[in-house]
Amino acid sequence: MAQKTRTYFCIDMKCFFASVECAERGLNPFETNLVVADASRGGGGICLAISPKMKSLGVKNRCRLFEIPQDIKYEVALPRMQKYIDYAGEIYRIYRKYISKDDIHIYSIDEDFIDATDYLKIYNMSAKQFAKKLVDEIAETLHIPATVGIGTNLYLAKIALDLTAKKCADHMGFLDEQTYVKTLWNHKPITDFWHVAKGTASRLARFGIFDMEGVAKAPESLLYKTFGINAELLIDHAWGRESCTMKDIKEYKSKSKSISNSQILFSDYSTEKAKLVLLEMALTGCQEMMRRHVITNHVGISVGYSKDVVPPTGKTAKMAQTTNVFSVIRQYVSDLFDQTTVPGVPIRRLSIVFSPVCDEGCEGYDMFTNFDAVQKEKRIEQTVLDIKTKFGKNAVIRGMDLQEGATQKLRNKLIGGHNGQ
Repeated sequence: MAQKTRTYFCIDMKCFFASVECAERGLNPFETNLVVADASRGGGGICLAISPKMKSLGVKNRCRLFEIPQDIKYEVALPRMQKYIDYAGEIYRIYRKYISKDDIHIYSIDEDFIDATDYLKIYNMSAKQFAKKLVDEIAETLHIPATVGIGTNLYLAKIALDLTAKKCADHMGFLDEQTYVKTLWNHKPITDFWHVAKGTASRLARFGIFDMEGVAKAPESLLYKTFGINAELLIDHAWGRESCTMKDIKEYKSKSKSISNSQILFSDYSTEKAKLVLLEMALTGCQEMMRRHVITNHVGISVGYSKDVVPPTGKTAKMAQTTNVFSVIRQYVSDLFDQTTVPGVPIRRLSIVFSPVCDEGCEGYDMFTNFDAVQKEKRIEQTVLDIKTKFGKNAVIRGMDLQEGATQKLRNKLIGGHNGQ
């Protein structure tokens, strides 16, 4: 029995952050010059989004403020991540009026996949009619424009969005395997295709492969030798094939479990100040492990330097204890930093990871551990977590968070590293 042809949507909110700011101001994003950026960071501040009108003037998305031509007058909107999350929630609620949550996958804050297969018959609509119904309601209710990719599998829906929809008058693109091969096999650059990174493109270029037709016709043995098991996905995508379904996404459970935290510092930090921030990050990680009721016996750090004058440094250590207690983990983090960080070189990036993590029932310590002190610290930290949950992250501040160079108090107000209001 032939397998039922499925219909997937990939719906993207056009210039989402900028469109939200225009909607909040009662402005048309196609007629308004607006960028979303933190102007307090100076001309080097990154534009998280620009309005469609700015794009039409040739301004590149994710540019820096100083790169915008001086003859273009525009409004700067401070990022408001909670506002964007609220709008994304309203968009999801519109989807849920017509579609089961089992057929919706939130890919990012502004992009969603929908398995529309069974709903076309229910609503007696074509794929484009149903997609238009959804995006029209979003536009009418929230004043946010959208673009749609329609495909016979998840990959083709994404490619239809990225490469086809922008050329269509109705901002809706459609691809099946035959149309994909006919219209996009020779599209360049190959990095425009989902999951083809610059490194992959560079390795393909060594063999004279610059498009998907080249991948499809290349010897599979060569691709598997070059890319290993990842060649299977590359070959399938070259033919427009994708075996993953919405059901597979919903049932997927990650085998690896970890907790990590990273940040780009607002300015160049000295070694001493950077260490303080890393310890703040370690504490945040310990609190997150406690919140999730997990523990670890491995901690790793990475330090990136200003202007990449020296390569990043870092190391992972296996601890003698399996725990989420900060007083224990703090010493390992401090030692790793002291052992691996290049002294005297300005620091701009920090990251810390606890991996793997496991259920707190596996907790274990060495014979020198003061168990009474451990239990007391855990009770205090749980009380702190309860207070922060009820009154906000800055309801309890530690002394190190008030020292010069500390960032946690400010970061507690951010969402995704940006203003959270």
